[in-house]
Amino acid sequence: MESSESIPVIPLASSSNGRVSSKSWKPLKSATVRSHQSAGRKSKSWEDRMEKTKKALSIKKLEVELKEEKKQAVMRRKEVTMERKKAAEERQRLERIRPRKAARLRRKAGRSKKVNG
Repeated sequence: MESSESIPVIPLASSSNGRVSSKSWKPLKSATVRSHQSAGRKSKSWEDRMEKTKKALSIKKLEVELKEEKKQAVMRRKEVTMERKKAAEERQRLERIRPRKAARLRRKAGRSKKVNG
């Protein structure tokens, strides 16, 4: 029993599974220390960050809705303009047809008389 106690215990290194690099000249790696943190990481808590995210999402949603409304208004104005243009073209077409139609009606009226009746 006493022989087992006399064996010195070698402490394990703090690395993964107690393994140590054989390169004694190479420094041990450590966690990166950030010199600059983004505003989202600096905020006090998760709730603050989530609130900020929700606010940004709601603003984006509002922007999308406003853009959609603006687009719809432009489309309505275009449709009204096209309808007016079509109506004007139709009126001009009827103006061009009117003299020919009147002449045709006069000729037709002359034929309706009975001859040798």
